[in-house]
Amino acid sequence: MAEGKSFGPGNPHPLSQMRTEMVWEGKYDEYGRRREVGIAGSAMPLQRIETVDEPASRLGQQPGLFDAVKAHPDDFRNRLIWGDNKLIMASLLRDFKGKIDLIYIDPPFDVGADFTMNIPIGDESETIGKDQSTLEMVAYRDMWGKGTDSYLHMMYERLVLMRELLSKKGSIYVHCDWRMNSYLRLMLDEIFGPTNALNQITWRRIYSHSDANRYGIVDDTILFYSKTSAYYFNT
Repeated sequence: MAEGKSFGPGNPHPLSQMRTEMVWEGKYDEYGRRREVGIAGSAMPLQRIETVDEPASRLGQQPGLFDAVKAHPDDFRNRLIWGDNKLIMASLLRDFKGKIDLIYIDPPFDVGADFTMNIPIGDESETIGKDQSTLEMVAYRDMWGKGTDSYLHMMYERLVLMRELLSKKGSIYVHCDWRMNSYLRLMLDEIFGPTNALNQITWRRIYSHSDANRYGIVDDTILFYSKTSAYYFNT
């Protein structure tokens, strides 16, 4: 403390004004300012496959081919998009900000697992391991390996974008395990507000790995949050 300088009601110490929060490297800049999440100003070209459901406008063109019950009343079609989810969500904000009712994510657990696919051949008595593309290696290998701070910053940026996409009646389910659930719970409290924490759902596995040195890990956690108190819930 500088000589002659005292803290009190008229000059509170900076630490006395801090609220409880989780801090990681990258959350604040070198001046103590909160880093903003960069959002693209315009939509980017996306690699998407639009094959799920048909708009009602096409029913008259080819009658009998599409299901009238499942068809959308407008020209919207569900989208399957392949790419970096941060860039995709930033691009979707232009058309879908505040319009998404439900988000479910299954982010990396950082368990070090390599989910390589075995493909049966012939009479299925033999299998061959499929080599993964670069994108598949990122998607299916649960090896974060960049440290907790980096992981938390990665998740924070994406969860902020997800909150922007959610509608007032929207909710989000975040699937995690015992390694990161405490961190993500605090982060979700900060982004969505603790009053919007609706449930911590325990998903029990049918099979678990036995370990002679500790209790077996038999469940995962799904954190259930809403954007507002006016969320939609259907059992």
